[in-house]
Amino acid sequence: METAVKTVELAPGIIWVGVEDWNRRFFDALIPLPRGTSYNAYLVVGRSRIALIDTVAPGFEDQLIAKIRVVVPPERIDYVVMNHAEPDHAGAIPAVMSAAPKAQVVATKKGVEIAGALHRIPESQCLTIRDGDTLDLGGKTLRFLEAPWLHWPETMFTLAIEDQILFPCDFFGSHMASDRLFDDEVSDVLIPEAKRYYAEIMMPFTRMVTAGLDKAKNSAPKIIAPSHGPVYRRPERILEAYEKWSRGRLAAKAVVMYVSMWRSTAHLATAVISGISAEGVEAVPFDLSTSDISHVASELVDASAVVLGSPTVIGGLHPTAAYALSLLKLLRPRLKLAAFFGSYGWGGGAATQARTLLEPTGCELLGVLDIRGTPGEKEIADAVLLGRKIAQRVKETIK
Repeated sequence: METAVKTVELAPGIIWVGVEDWNRRFFDALIPLPRGTSYNAYLVVGRSRIALIDTVAPGFEDQLIAKIRVVVPPERIDYVVMNHAEPDHAGAIPAVMSAAPKAQVVATKKGVEIAGALHRIPESQCLTIRDGDTLDLGGKTLRFLEAPWLHWPETMFTLAIEDQILFPCDFFGSHMASDRLFDDEVSDVLIPEAKRYYAEIMMPFTRMVTAGLDKAKNSAPKIIAPSHGPVYRRPERILEAYEKWSRGRLAAKAVVMYVSMWRSTAHLATAVISGISAEGVEAVPFDLSTSDISHVASELVDASAVVLGSPTVIGGLHPTAAYALSLLKLLRPRLKLAAFFGSYGWGGGAATQARTLLEPTGCELLGVLDIRGTPGEKEIADAVLLGRKIAQRVKETIK
């Protein structure tokens, strides 16, 4: 029995040939994928030449080739545009090059280097481009825009000039498998999922994000077609979201992330949260022992403050709290303020370690509350006061 093969036309001669990965649940052995993901690839068919923009992850090569075959014979492909060398987008390049032996890989200078190291593509099979270079396919012109560190050093965008379709690879992406390709066809979870993706992938590179955002806006796209998640037929949705997340005003919000072993630190957390809320600032609590760390990251995108709570475990932070701080350092959110609270039994140490790890973040450290044993009325009152102090300072910083 013949199996139907799904392709989707974005514009005449520009066809989506990607795949949905419904069952993937982790990315980079770190990022949870509750909605799976997709690997978007696009054929651009000109009168004289054909280009494939990005490929798919290893394991999906046969699906990609089958979809290409529905549109054109794979051997007719002249160019394989590698916007980004990471295997989820470039992992199928060797299979495509085998099916299209005359094709060249189009990439930045750094991209050509990485394609050789990761995918064993010889330089002789590559076409090196620079920022602003174009490629004429016959009625379809591709312009290449270098976008380093979004999120690897070789990354670039590709613009289909005549149709004003921007292919930015990971930029503007979201981890979300859907049978519907376009943003206006999927549910309201898209922008929250795009924010979660931004937090995990793009937030560490805020300065480069703003440069890439300006480049994207200046290309005046009518469609933005990333390599993960839905394609935006209403590009202003994601452009406005990235503007807000990368350089918009921070929210009157404090993320309170904590872990507790025998409820002492949890009681302090409740008091800190009540103090923050009493001042009219939003408190977003996360018990790190049960929370999805990607949701923590998403809330940090526009938070003004982070508050960490941890008991002392053998002279230092609870390992879960230490892990959260390591992710904070990795993700580099724009928040301005930080504080710590915790408890210990026979000996302290968590507070000292927290201070040491928080100071290099550049956040203003507003307070350290470290108590011995179970909190009583005084300690709870001190925790409420810490919360109020945090909230008052948040309101001052966002004026």
